[in-house]
Amino acid sequence: MNEVRLSGFRCFRDEQKARLAPLTLLVGENSTGKTSFLALIRALWDLGYRNEMPDFKEEPYDLGSFDEIAHHRGARGGRAARFEAGYTASARNRRRTRLYREFDFTFTRDRNQPAVSRRRVGEGDAFIELDLEIAKTCIGTTNGSWQINAESDLPLSIRRDERSFLMPVDLMLRRLLFETPGAVGHEDSNWTSLHGPRLPSKEDRRLLRRLAMHGRLPPTHSRPYASAPVRSKPRRTYDPSRLTRDPEGEAVPMYLADVSHRGQKKWMVLHGALESFGRASGLFDQMRVRRLGRTSSEPFQIQVRKSGGTRLKGPWRNLTDVGYGISQVLPVITELLRSDSPNMFLLQQPEVHLHPSAQAELGTLFCSVASQGKQLIVETHGDHLIDRVRMDVRDATTALRPEDVSILFFERGALEVTIHSLRVDDAGNILDQPPGYRRFFMEETNRSIGI
Repeated sequence: MNEVRLSGFRCFRDEQKARLAPLTLLVGENSTGKTSFLALIRALWDLGYRNEMPDFKEEPYDLGSFDEIAHHRGARGGRAARFEAGYTASARNRRRTRLYREFDFTFTRDRNQPAVSRRRVGEGDAFIELDLEIAKTCIGTTNGSWQINAESDLPLSIRRDERSFLMPVDLMLRRLLFETPGAVGHEDSNWTSLHGPRLPSKEDRRLLRRLAMHGRLPPTHSRPYASAPVRSKPRRTYDPSRLTRDPEGEAVPMYLADVSHRGQKKWMVLHGALESFGRASGLFDQMRVRRLGRTSSEPFQIQVRKSGGTRLKGPWRNLTDVGYGISQVLPVITELLRSDSPNMFLLQQPEVHLHPSAQAELGTLFCSVASQGKQLIVETHGDHLIDRVRMDVRDATTALRPEDVSILFFERGALEVTIHSLRVDDAGNILDQPPGYRRFFMEETNRSIGI
């Protein structure tokens, strides 16, 4: 994703546009919509990649019903009857040309739950817009725009295990253009010209067909990993159980035990990366999975130790016997470093319980992972993490370039929040700062030096 657009959503009243990059940092005061923004990104991903109606109550985000999601404009303004959200995604075609496609959705109330009532996909001046409430489709190119009524038995959504799946755009348009009575080319065409010629030309249909065929994203991408702000508590002893990813990282110890038992090469790579981060952050020098039996089905422990030098080795200590920060950051760094990690991460306060030096090292890890083709969107209150990202960009520590970093500042107003998209330059300076950015820190600094 390159950009997210939203309006009438939670604390965001007016239309907001937020630039996303390989590494995007969300900063701002508490309760300014940063977590809601992460939830919306996952919802848009589900619509774009799965054609699935998003669940706004799924962990680690529970945004409630429509009344809690639609923006409330105050006692006189009332609650918005709808909210809108969309995003821009980029991809390369066979000629290696980068294409940008825009996906936009309108949500209205359906039994007090959000439901998609309109969806639009566009590329340049070409667009396809489906109105799911009145069963009409509008299409357009640089030459004109047209509308067709689809009030026949054409289904706009299907039910699957009590979940609603939207009909894919490509299937929808194929049926409208080529399979339904009244489609383009039929004598009894029910197309209405909104602008331009009576019917789309052959070239118009070719552009729209291409747009329709790419109107949904490849389903092969893994769903984004969304972490909770507080991860699972460490245990002295673990019993092998499920390996399914979860926001709290409950399954991470089981994953480490499984990889250490099954794949020697895979474990060596992951184990080496985890220990490298542990040493750089000062959290630990070594870690291991200590089995309490001979088979993989028996209990095990996760242990770490610090070294006192090249020859002095400290004792192995259980996760429950060391600082809480290790157990809180371990799920995050494991998900980032495992070989089957997804392409997108939505992380909430990954620096919680970490010393400033460890927070800074987490920033370096984010730069490294983002430079390898992943997209990280991180909600953080860690100044040390942000400063490390700026310095790593300045010093070219990784392949991450200044344009690969976006800082989104969420600024509270009277009854709404504004998102400011900030950039980083070659010197690591933050550009486009509004007056409110870092005002608190500057006031505290001035006070400490007596200004």
